[in-house]
Amino acid sequence: MALAVMAGNVLALVYTIVFARKLGQTGYGSLSALISTYIILMVPGAAVQTTVAREVSAAFAAGDPHAGAGVRRWLEGLVAALVVVTGISVLGRHVLAAVIGVKDVPWAAAGTLPSGCLWLMLSIERGALQGFHRYKLVGASWIAEAVARLLFALALVGAGAGVTGAFLGTPLSLATLALLLLIPLARQLPRGDRGAHPLKDLLVRAGAPVAALALVAWMQDGNVIIVKHIATGRQAGSYAAAAVAAKAIMWVAVGLALYLVPEAARRARLREHPTGVLTSTLGLIGLVGAPMVLLYAAAGKTILRVAFGHKFVSSAGALPWLGVALCLLAFTYLAVQYHLALHRWRFVGLLVAAAIAQPLVLIAIGAHLTPIALGLLAVNGSLAAGMVTLALRVRPSPADVEIDEEPAAPPAPALSVE
Repeated sequence: MALAVMAGNVLALVYTIVFARKLGQTGYGSLSALISTYIILMVPGAAVQTTVAREVSAAFAAGDPHAGAGVRRWLEGLVAALVVVTGISVLGRHVLAAVIGVKDVPWAAAGTLPSGCLWLMLSIERGALQGFHRYKLVGASWIAEAVARLLFALALVGAGAGVTGAFLGTPLSLATLALLLLIPLARQLPRGDRGAHPLKDLLVRAGAPVAALALVAWMQDGNVIIVKHIATGRQAGSYAAAAVAAKAIMWVAVGLALYLVPEAARRARLREHPTGVLTSTLGLIGLVGAPMVLLYAAAGKTILRVAFGHKFVSSAGALPWLGVALCLLAFTYLAVQYHLALHRWRFVGLLVAAAIAQPLVLIAIGAHLTPIALGLLAVNGSLAAGMVTLALRVRPSPADVEIDEEPAAPPAPALSVE
């Protein structure tokens, strides 16, 4: 599964590079704002997938014949929600487009909320299949989704749909995979819904991780949406390209979190101080991030020209500062996962403060890419300092970490590099 997630992220990067070249600066700036909105909407599904996998796996391992009994009910509820959300999105497409900053492509904006709903459906299916130990099938679905998305988008753009077609490849691929996974999943699910919990209970149980990780996703991708509002189309496109390159460090952070979360919980349960695992993963981010930033400083123009085309090199001056800002956000992400592993929630206040500060700072700076990157660095640096300091100062209580409960951590796509 880890390899499949990595392959999916590589294909997502291919998607980004292909459409940056096909759509040009202005078009890619709009597409990037749409994708950033979708990435933020992905967070609930990522947390819910872990919750479903944990519950189904526990019941399946215990030999419960009703393992996964609630899945059909949850999916039926989401189908009804999808119909309502789609109707609202179509009617309010111009409002959504204005909020995202893509007034020229309202039909693409209308696809964002349904995409979030479809992702939640797909996440529940994947979580249930994980619980039934169908790991190869789940892994294959990550790759199939990325391939389908690229193919749908290429077909629609080739037909003249432009930015709208490039983005609508996302909901089409999600819907296709959700339907395909339903076939093998239906064979595993019990008939009836004995012992099933309502969908709202499932969402409540994943509430705290969803809130925390949604705020991290906003810190990662919200700046792209803000720049789309305050800068010209060409500036926004160039900034989005630099932001994609800078987010490469988040791949490393997501992979390290898959080790950090269970290991921190295990050490706390055994009455060992778990901060060592946090400091080790933070050190690895530093070891990877430092040469990355130096490379961006020395060869930023070349990297952007080779990956995205010569029109995108105007953001080369901002690239190394964005690299530092995202390294600091990677520190924050690991600290968040550490807090969640130890069942802490009070840190969310720091994330809320930073999430409010980010747009205020960037709007105050205005349409200047390098100063925007420096402003983002200042906000992310303050947040990382607070989060890491809080994580290292508070000693966990072993009683707060249940040995049979897997901490809720999202799979890698929750923080895509697109």
